[in-house]
Amino acid sequence: MKRKIGGVTIECIQGDIADQSDIEAIVNAANAELQTGGGVAGAIHRRAGRRLARECRRFAPIQVGEAVITGAYNLPNKYVIHCLGPVYGKDTPSDKLLADCYRNVLKIADKKEVESIGFPAISTGAFGYPMEDAAQVAFGLIKEEAPKLKNIKKIRFVLFDESARRIHEKVLEDMT
Repeated sequence: MKRKIGGVTIECIQGDIADQSDIEAIVNAANAELQTGGGVAGAIHRRAGRRLARECRRFAPIQVGEAVITGAYNLPNKYVIHCLGPVYGKDTPSDKLLADCYRNVLKIADKKEVESIGFPAISTGAFGYPMEDAAQVAFGLIKEEAPKLKNIKKIRFVLFDESARRIHEKVLEDMT
C-alpha cells in the first residue's frame, strides 16, 4: 500500500528491515547503548557486522527520543539511523517521546540528503507500545513534517509480520 503525504510517498510492506536494498537509510529501533540485541537491533547489527558496533560506541548512550546516524557497513544501505524509543508505560509522555524519535530521524536524514528511508515499528516489540497507537503517532508526525522535508521522497514502513502491516495500512488509510 502506498499513499502520498506532502510530496512524500509512504508505503507499508512486510519484510526484513536489514534487507531493503532500494532504500538509502534504514532505522534501527536501538537500545540506549546502541549495541546488538534482539528484534530489529539484532537483525541490523548481525547483518552490518562488527564495524557498526564499533562506530556506535562513539555515540552511546543516547536518550529516549534521540537519534544518531552511522554508516551501514555490510548492509545494502548507505546509512543506519539509530533511535531510542520509549518503553510504554515507563517513559512518559510516551506519545511525545515516540514522535520525537520519528522527528529526529527525519531531521537527520533530510540534512544528510537522504531520499528514501525505511522504518520499523519503533517501540512496539520488547518496549511494549501498542501497535495501532504507535502507528497513529508515527503517521501523525510524518503528516506534520512531510511538507517541510526537502530531500526525503519515500518513507517505507518495514513490518515484521502481516498483522503489523495490516494495522499500519489501516491507520495510514484512515489518516489520509
